Amino acid sequence: MNDILHNINRLRTELEQHNHNYYVLAAPVISDREFDAMMSELEALEAQYPEYADPLSPTKRVGSDMSKEFRQVEHQYPMLSLGNTYSEGEVRDFIDRTARALNEPFEIVAELKYDGLSISLVYEDGKLIRAITRGDGIKGDDVTANVKTIRSIPLRLKGDNYPAKFEIRGEILLPWAEFERINSEREQQEESLFANPRNAASGTLKQLNPAIVASRRLDAYLYYMLGENLPSDTHYGNLEAARSYGFKIPDVIRLCRNIDEITEYINHWDTERKKLPVATDGIVLKINSLRQQKTLGFTAKSPRWAIAYKFAAEKAETRLNSVSYQVGRTGVITPVANLEPVLLAGTTVKRASLHNADIINELDLHFGDMVYVEKGGEIIPKITGVNVEARSFMISDKVKFVTRCPECGSALVREAGEAGHYCPNYTDCPPQIKGRIEHFVSRRAMNINIGPETVESLCNAGYIHNVADLYTVTYAQLMRLERWAEKSARNYLASIEESKTVPFERVIFALGIRYVGETVAKRLANALTDIDTLAAATLETLTGIDEIGLRIAESIVAWFADERNKMLITRLKDYNLQMHVSESNLNERTDRLKGLTIVISGTFTEHSRDEYKALIERHGGKNSGSVSGSTDCILAGDNMGPAKLEKARKLGIKIINEQDFLTLINDK
Repeated sequence: MNDILHNINRLRTELEQHNHNYYVLAAPVISDREFDAMMSELEALEAQYPEYADPLSPTKRVGSDMSKEFRQVEHQYPMLSLGNTYSEGEVRDFIDRTARALNEPFEIVAELKYDGLSISLVYEDGKLIRAITRGDGIKGDDVTANVKTIRSIPLRLKGDNYPAKFEIRGEILLPWAEFERINSEREQQEESLFANPRNAASGTLKQLNPAIVASRRLDAYLYYMLGENLPSDTHYGNLEAARSYGFKIPDVIRLCRNIDEITEYINHWDTERKKLPVATDGIVLKINSLRQQKTLGFTAKSPRWAIAYKFAAEKAETRLNSVSYQVGRTGVITPVANLEPVLLAGTTVKRASLHNADIINELDLHFGDMVYVEKGGEIIPKITGVNVEARSFMISDKVKFVTRCPECGSALVREAGEAGHYCPNYTDCPPQIKGRIEHFVSRRAMNINIGPETVESLCNAGYIHNVADLYTVTYAQLMRLERWAEKSARNYLASIEESKTVPFERVIFALGIRYVGETVAKRLANALTDIDTLAAATLETLTGIDEIGLRIAESIVAWFADERNKMLITRLKDYNLQMHVSESNLNERTDRLKGLTIVISGTFTEHSRDEYKALIERHGGKNSGSVSGSTDCILAGDNMGPAKLEKARKLGIKIINEQDFLTLINDK
């Protein structure tokens, strides 16, 4: 294979992976600019060497965000992507090309480019009948049930002068305030954080439970109308009409007549967008006349009558003063760069994440380096590079990841296949102790009425050293702490008593065993039913439980083998915590589904998917996430994944609906 073809194939492979990361996983690993540069390089090579053409090349398609868990629907009008530009010169080129192609005056509608999830809404007789994601541009996911939970999207239109049938497109967004609220909750539960509002919006809209979607308070900004009998022959006029129907049309749209007005709009919003309640990443320019749009037409993947101008990610240069290391409740060590304060994206930045040892090595960081800090909608700023030319002639020390815990001095451990280091001193490392107590008292664990500051003060006063000590704290001790009054002390003691009724699966989760989250805790409780059985379980027993892999099993066995943890469990038993599945729950168990492996697909009305999983386990069945030869049946709801349906038919697997399943488990 020659070098040219090798380079073309490499670019195609990498771009397909980046498409998958962005649209399917909602977890991009490169910037839009880097992606566009790779795409441009591939387009140039394919144009220069047409003998290597491939109809499946990334240059011939639009990336997909389709999920196998939703029914796919074909778009009446393809949802194509826009060509991206990054300079005013490229914007001028677009205007010049348009002028040559039309050879007549034209207007440009300038809009903000919102950083969310593209959506197409179909209305008939004034009612929302379908909501479809962008997908691959030809087909998208039917997410109507979820979109109906978004309050800013009208289910029924105002007035009576709207077209009988039309489509309106826009962006599903998660406002900054909601993004911060959700990430704060996830951080308290030590769940992975959403990288930015777009990822959070994408992950939310693909939830299979509309109740979860509703709780996250998504928003929608709409910006494009399509149909046969639209109210206006201009794009701007149609948006104004749509506003009168009750749609949330951005009020920052501007009608421009020349390049100077466009430049003024870009420059204004490059700064002012930082004050908006939602994330934006650029400007969209569209030819106003629908007749002229039709004249200009389309390329294979984008309209010739519109273009996106992308804002550069905000970055600043500042000095790296030092690196500190934080210890989480599970012992994971996180390096943090301490910087000379610098203004970035409207806030003063003093620290930036370094993630792990590999990132530090890749950056080749030295103390005193001038580093580039970027904040492009991420959770916290990150260092993206080093200004090597600014490095002092007096070579400073290279940043090296610590080998011992900064809090307790224990030698750090890095397990094979993991990026992070952790402190193995589980029981005596102070941040781990406090972190585990904070986790234990959290709302989704034992729900005890104290927060991190109170945990800190109780530890500092010497009243608690582990989670069992929470049950020995007295009213008199609490009253000796600063800012404690009679009411708060009695509330704490009442919540301690209430925690003794928390179900067994939440007690397991509250223990903070490494890799044991809420879902795993439920699996363990359902399969082993009491703490003594769990403590005595072997690797073979544990890995035989649905969704329990070897790494989780080894962590559980190691935890219960530690004498200090055995003593902790003994004390918690003495304080009457729920150390077994309740009798009522046990009495509800049957063997009606014994030996059956069941796959759940689609959306349901009577119970959530998690509730159906619990019902399957309660009646002796086993849940599986994928269809295979060992699958006995599929519990199918609305919008069953087409891939699962096709595979089930090929394998001859029985498909049952919601009502048939409920009848099955209720039969005597």
